[in-house]
Amino acid sequence: MTIIWGGLALGAVYALVAVGYNIVFISSKTFNFAQAQLMMVGTFVAHTGLVTLRLPVALVVLMATAAVMAVAAVEERLAIRPVGDPEAVLVTTLGAAVLLNGLTQLVWGGQPLTVPFFGGDQVLELLGGRVYPVEIALVVVAVALVVLFTWFSRRFVTGLALLAMAEDREAAMLRGIDVRRLAFWTFAASGALAGLLGVFVGPKTFAVATLGASLALKGFVVVAIGGFGSMPGTLVGGLVVGLVEALAARHLGSEYASISVFAVLIAILLVRPSGLFVRTRERAV
Repeated sequence: MTIIWGGLALGAVYALVAVGYNIVFISSKTFNFAQAQLMMVGTFVAHTGLVTLRLPVALVVLMATAAVMAVAAVEERLAIRPVGDPEAVLVTTLGAAVLLNGLTQLVWGGQPLTVPFFGGDQVLELLGGRVYPVEIALVVVAVALVVLFTWFSRRFVTGLALLAMAEDREAAMLRGIDVRRLAFWTFAASGALAGLLGVFVGPKTFAVATLGASLALKGFVVVAIGGFGSMPGTLVGGLVVGLVEALAARHLGSEYASISVFAVLIAILLVRPSGLFVRTRERAV
């Protein structure tokens, strides 16, 4: 059961990256390759606030949220807003990801830095397995975020506007929705979320300059399995990726963990090319 808990926590980290991917994708049909790097920046800011400056946790959360939100806003203005072609946006956001990788390494170095968890680091016995408080928190936060976003998208005007943009961007504009403004604030909100989550992800993964690249790849796999734009799909995809990786590393060896994940991805896409929770609809002409 200890392996299961570890796999669930790891899958929750990947799912949290995938949630950020989907927030941007729903609002603008754009895939932000730098989303994982934004979360990585959040872990470094959390380390600086908690370890270097020894600030209260609440202040560090606000600091990480505001800092990464500002970075995301700058990225949207420089790497997305001037680019009209969605395919070109993939290149510019990938460039932003590379830039953030380099900047974090210049500022904080290449060595892993600890991020203490505010809930403690004592080992707990739960359902026959050993688990850390941060691992429980990651699973709870992932589930809560998906439920919250689903509720928000169905109960609030802004959420309905986002769904309208995802369904038909031009029709949403004709109905009076300020698509560009809403897309900008959604992008900034995804950055704020990444900064906030850095406080939870950092204690599990450490703050390290290679974190963004590894999380970006697995987060993309989670989105591909669950389906682009599907929030429930991020939970299922994260569960699949996390458990497969943990079990493969335990029974086959760590060198087979990533291979096993991509083997499962290929098998799922052969059966459901658009993901488990997205149905391909034919358009009548």
